[in-house]
Amino acid sequence: MSKENLPPVWNRVGKHGVFPEANHDEIARYNFLANLNRYLATVVSPGNKIAYEKRVRPKFQAERDRDFETREEVREAMKKDPHYQAWSALRRSSMEMRQQAGRSLVLHQANELAEKAERLNQGKDTLKLNPDLEIPHYVRVVDHHCMPGSYYTELMEGDVTAAANYDSGLFVTTTGLLGRMNDGGGRAISQWLKTEHPEFQPKRILDIGCGLGHNVVPIAQAYPDAEVIAIDVAAPMLRYGHARAQDLGVNNITFIQMDGANSGFADRSFDWIQTTMFLHETSSKSLHRIGKEIYRMLKPGGLTLHIEQPQYSEDMELYEQFIRDWDAYYNNEPFWSKMHDIDVKELLTKAGFKEEAFIQIAVKAANDIAEGQQAEKTVEDYGRSPIWNVFGAWK
Repeated sequence: MSKENLPPVWNRVGKHGVFPEANHDEIARYNFLANLNRYLATVVSPGNKIAYEKRVRPKFQAERDRDFETREEVREAMKKDPHYQAWSALRRSSMEMRQQAGRSLVLHQANELAEKAERLNQGKDTLKLNPDLEIPHYVRVVDHHCMPGSYYTELMEGDVTAAANYDSGLFVTTTGLLGRMNDGGGRAISQWLKTEHPEFQPKRILDIGCGLGHNVVPIAQAYPDAEVIAIDVAAPMLRYGHARAQDLGVNNITFIQMDGANSGFADRSFDWIQTTMFLHETSSKSLHRIGKEIYRMLKPGGLTLHIEQPQYSEDMELYEQFIRDWDAYYNNEPFWSKMHDIDVKELLTKAGFKEEAFIQIAVKAANDIAEGQQAEKTVEDYGRSPIWNVFGAWK
């Protein structure tokens, strides 16, 4: 792998007051995993397309006297190819190793992390937790991204280890393509909105499924006079996210533990409602409920935007659909395929939005790391690209 394809070192990740401390070996482990992920994406993964074109597809055509008709047929055929088997096993192993490295990093300092978060959160009315909230079924049944306990599991009082693990390791998983603070999505969408719609000055913003607030912080920074509300079902994420925002000096966000499918906010009470890489981690039932909730809560003239990976369509090659589907089968993302099959324009019109108000654009993640920029051009897109599909609508 040439030098320009190397990911930035983990030391370049942005630090804040609740970020976990790492020693030499822990940093080296993360750097190894980032390089492994980049190598798999730039060197090994392109071999899958070669195997598909040179071996798998011709064999299928010869045996069936026709071409592939669905991505499921492509998957069944590719599963037998040794190159795909090797790449898939390595990619799954790299994700498991990343989770092991992250948990090893945060668990031995769990008490210290909880104390840091508590010091930053104490006495603030901008963090509202609900211990009686029922965790949605789609969250409870799977360890997302191979993360034990997913986002919501608490190991101790005041626990933030799930969030600290996610925060410290996301830079590794994305090989630095989302920037120092892993906030490339939030910065990109706020920059686009300010450039394309400078007249739009939202006074009240809702971020659904905020996690630890990576992407809502730059939105709040872009609109410092707005009241920003960030909701999620996971208490560890909210504790950590609130502390993180406070330490970064972003004080116009209120973090609330609630379900986006049943928030209870008043009708027509928000100017902008946003999600970032969240909808694919819900369920079909919840997705449609969230859509209707968004329409109900949005003011006339308001905007909803949703950052996701590209939807599958007739224009997308079956091979690309297949390779993007990897996360659904091997990275604990059970709703990934269904979400990307949905007609998002129809989703929003069923929620109440008018067809002519629909928006769909492509946005590139904002990246504030100078090193590694050239590598973005050579990283194969297999479902974790820094180029996102953004869809939404004006009300």
